[in-house]
Amino acid sequence: MKIPAILLVCALAAAAQQLTYERLLHPEKEPSNWLTYSGNYAGHRHSPLTQINDSNVGKLKVAWVYQTNSLQKFEATPIVIDGIMYVSEPPSNMAAIDTRTGRALWRYRRQLPDDLRVCCGQVNRGVAVLGDLVYLGTLDGHLLALDTKTGAIRWDTVVVDYKLGYSITVAPLAVKDKIVIGVAGGEYGARGVLDAYHARTGKQAWRFWTVPGPGEPGNETWKGDSWKSGAADTWVTGAFDPATNLIYWGTGNPGPDWNGEVRLGDNLYSDSIVAVDADSGKLKWYFQFTPHDVHDWDATEVPVLIDAEVRGEKRKLLLFPNRNAFYYVLDRVTGKFLLGKPYAKQTWAKGLDDSGRPIRVEGTTPTLQGVKVWPSVAGANNWYSPAYSPVTNLFYVAVRDSGAVYYTGEAVYKPGERFDGGGFRAIAGEEEQGFIRAYKPTTAEVAWEYKLHSAPWAGVLSTAGNLVFGATNEGQIFALNARTGAPLWRFQATSLLVRSNPMTYAVDGKQYIAMTLGNSLYAFTIE
Repeated sequence: MKIPAILLVCALAAAAQQLTYERLLHPEKEPSNWLTYSGNYAGHRHSPLTQINDSNVGKLKVAWVYQTNSLQKFEATPIVIDGIMYVSEPPSNMAAIDTRTGRALWRYRRQLPDDLRVCCGQVNRGVAVLGDLVYLGTLDGHLLALDTKTGAIRWDTVVVDYKLGYSITVAPLAVKDKIVIGVAGGEYGARGVLDAYHARTGKQAWRFWTVPGPGEPGNETWKGDSWKSGAADTWVTGAFDPATNLIYWGTGNPGPDWNGEVRLGDNLYSDSIVAVDADSGKLKWYFQFTPHDVHDWDATEVPVLIDAEVRGEKRKLLLFPNRNAFYYVLDRVTGKFLLGKPYAKQTWAKGLDDSGRPIRVEGTTPTLQGVKVWPSVAGANNWYSPAYSPVTNLFYVAVRDSGAVYYTGEAVYKPGERFDGGGFRAIAGEEEQGFIRAYKPTTAEVAWEYKLHSAPWAGVLSTAGNLVFGATNEGQIFALNARTGAPLWRFQATSLLVRSNPMTYAVDGKQYIAMTLGNSLYAFTIE
């Protein structure tokens, strides 16, 4: 018998419980669900589920496919709570889906203005859920709270002005009774913010400016008034540590991208990890990976938090394989630099000093004629997620190995217009390379690597079933042995570029692997 859609929604909603902060603190107690963008606050993108494992993963089949009505890049990671999946769709839409069948329970479609300023595609990377509300950022700079049962808008708050070049593509993070969200817009010189809003009302709780204004520490690192168009935006979801009460969030490149002459100085807090108090938004510490960046190496990668021993001392750590091709280990309580070493080809730095500051190679700054530098603008890593397995104690990263020719150019800031100050091109004859690499987390030693056909744009997932999942530019999703990197399964889903992160969930005692591939969301299981 076919169940009417409205009855199905009501039945699933009745079975679901509200997602409380207490539940978010302990995702390990409900491994069937996927409660946050990265699976947990620590950014691990790891699941303790074992039903799908290294002995049976070869039997994975497509369970269902959900298709969007957009040709834009589908980069979202779904949230799954008690049998219901919440997923954002490009450009600023979302749906609630029955995880058993892929059937939409409700859809939200947003009418966007015609004069958007978006640099890199009309995308959205995910949502957050808290209580009975699901939160979605939009390309026109709003944060929405929708009813989890119906999709009705409960509140709509303007975060930033899209006419100045701002947009929101990031998945929000629910922390305590607040929703934390970042912004995009660096290519337009839009000054970065990290905001928190009261979950029930949409009222702003605090704002942290990633480019300090006059009288604030760090403003002196921007010559003249260059701070006003300094960018340093916050367009990838961060992490949270309840023990320190700190939110860790990466920031983007300074504006303009390639002309550093108009913004002399280190340009804080661009290309940094910032640790801010979850209750007040006050800065506790920061670490800048690339001072005075002139290569567009955003530090908006996902920070990963682990506890481990370093040089005989047990420490709370933050792992960060950066876009600039250096792998960093920091103390997440103090921000102290503990380790930094190249993990892909780089030619711009001789190394890092004892404080983690790069020792630059002369002649690598962009010129009018162009200069070859590794890594490329896309970096050795980008916005897509790594994964950490507490079972294998390995850290899995999708690595890019490529260079670019960088140019400088004129940079005159005009609100809402591109503010690049130069450009780049690929190196003629150079073939970009890609790898999935497993690192020993505190030393960055490579435990194994799996070579890809090309440099990746997709993240990875690890599971206690001794598996690592990833995807390729050629439209394939695959599974590797988590301890050895041996390939175990592969499925050709599409001919389109894959730009997303895999996740996993279980419903009715059956485990699924889900990932957006091309313009569709696929779910796989073993029948």
